[in-house]
Amino acid sequence: MTQLNVELGARSYPIRIGSGLINNKAEFNNIIKTKRVVVVTNETIQPLYLESVLSSLTDFNTSYTILPDGEQFKTLEYFEKINAYLLEQNCGRDTTLVALGGGVIGDLVGFVAACYQRGIPFVQVPTTLLSQVDSSVGGKTAVNHPLGKNMIGAFNQPQAVIIDTETLKTLPPREFAAGVAEVLKYGLICDLAFWQYLIAHQDKIQTLNDEEIRYIIQRCCEIKADIVAKDETEQGLRALLNLGHTFGHAIEAEMGYGVWLHGEAVATGMVMAAEVSLNRGYLTPTEFDEIKLAITAFNLPISKPSSMSASDFIKHMKRDKKVSDNVMRFILPSALGQSALYSDVSEAELIAIL
Repeated sequence: MTQLNVELGARSYPIRIGSGLINNKAEFNNIIKTKRVVVVTNETIQPLYLESVLSSLTDFNTSYTILPDGEQFKTLEYFEKINAYLLEQNCGRDTTLVALGGGVIGDLVGFVAACYQRGIPFVQVPTTLLSQVDSSVGGKTAVNHPLGKNMIGAFNQPQAVIIDTETLKTLPPREFAAGVAEVLKYGLICDLAFWQYLIAHQDKIQTLNDEEIRYIIQRCCEIKADIVAKDETEQGLRALLNLGHTFGHAIEAEMGYGVWLHGEAVATGMVMAAEVSLNRGYLTPTEFDEIKLAITAFNLPISKPSSMSASDFIKHMKRDKKVSDNVMRFILPSALGQSALYSDVSEAELIAIL
């Protein structure tokens, strides 16, 4: 088991990474400080891991609620359903929520925890690669709106993140690939050695070799924990974690949430951002090709939906959370393993690649 820490003063918390952690009562007993616990999960995870988690929570007064599975359910409607369940069960502030699932469950539960009775504690137990390396860490919680992804939410840090690598063994290949998109992102934005490691070890990563899987989860969490500690509410540095997301969120919103997986949209978005960098001379053609080859090697898309026009992208990107004074801002790779925030990307540049 490996432990990292997100250093936020009094709100610091551990990220614990290992095999079989959800079956270990001590993992939960050492973290949860309330007598009452509510587990929130979905229909896919329920038959796989709910019983294991409930068995580890026998020292608490525990109940659970089950949601449907999918990005299309990360809405205010299901935010309200969780709140209604808590009210029906007469849950007070002495309740800890446990988010058992992928990014949708983690985001929903974290947002509920921020709002229910003005705030109750929660624990992240991510079960997908994408949520283990990215969404469970850092306290971003939200729901989607038809006009924009993650537009309604709050910064709300968990008490802990418990990452059981065994859960990846039941993850469908498409979902695993979507998680790798976020892994590649970390290398591309700030760690050339990690980027090169991912390319060199792609075969072992795809076959879920334990050593490689643990390392990539640990390295991604190290990078994110460091960035979040320096810029919790995304005033500057943390924006770099959005490489590919401005384009990717536009794809998700336009195509319908869940049609493209988040990681698939981000993978394509990273290629589009890299193409802007290529046209600006930040990347060489060889480096641009390396990015495309690395992404396709993990069975991820690199081309935008054929049905989306430049105007479709731009209307969504103008609602992006990084927009400031009505100016669109983009994270672009300035070299392999380096990135920066740019406020001078023109619509003409975007149309050229869109």
